[in-house]
Amino acid sequence: MRAGILRSPSPLPGFGLSFGIMMTVLSIVVLLPIGALLGRGLMIGPADLWDMVNSRRIWSALTLSFRAALIASLFNLVFGLLLAWVLVRYRFWGRRFVDAAVDLPFALPTAVAGIALTALYAPNGVFGQALAPFGLQVAYTEVGIWVALVFIGLPFVVRTVQPVIEELEPDLEEVSATLGARRTHTLRRVILPTLTPALLTGFALALARSVGEYGSVIFIAGNIPNLTEIAPLLIVIRLEEYNYDAAAAIGIAMLVVSFAMLLAINAIQVWSRRRIGNV
Repeated sequence: MRAGILRSPSPLPGFGLSFGIMMTVLSIVVLLPIGALLGRGLMIGPADLWDMVNSRRIWSALTLSFRAALIASLFNLVFGLLLAWVLVRYRFWGRRFVDAAVDLPFALPTAVAGIALTALYAPNGVFGQALAPFGLQVAYTEVGIWVALVFIGLPFVVRTVQPVIEELEPDLEEVSATLGARRTHTLRRVILPTLTPALLTGFALALARSVGEYGSVIFIAGNIPNLTEIAPLLIVIRLEEYNYDAAAAIGIAMLVVSFAMLLAINAIQVWSRRRIGNV
């Protein structure tokens, strides 16, 4: 039986049933909640939505949430690559323990992580007291938000890049060295182009996770309006005030910005795959 125009041929039967189950689950889990949020926005109206969002407190919270998420994800992009490379290419005592510890943010409740980080980086904490003589404060500042977002976002980059590094043959590096290439040239022209799609995927996952993070941030942030107050906290505050329209407005603003950022990352992924294919 020939495959349809819109799908590739497959040796496994049951496309209709599989597609129906997939669309049903996708609709229940993703499409319907987003559709309900956008429907609420249509009921409110664009003008009223803008009036609800257009305040200094909300813009500060939105800017802080996306700025902190972007900075933390960029850090995780670099450090996650280094950590994944070390775990794959080197054998050392405690390697299995480090590899298992990477998944700790997945298993640890975010509220517990926030309390633990606050206890460590508070002015009377172990790290907080050590940093105080240098005039550095982590807890109750934007830096504390970065620390929390780095903690919860690092596994996404490591676990996305690690399988690709495992499949990367060391022979490529040896051939590059045989041809006289320096290590920096091999990294830039051989290793990184191969890892770019996985790196971008891990970065997108870490960014998406960080933007909506709540539990691990509210304890260490201090939640000072216009300074360390994140957008998810504002949504919770509006819900506690029974101001559902304002909560929906902030949620729609976050949805629009997140969709634009993920769309840009996906466009870069497509470009990088085409570039690798043409090399």
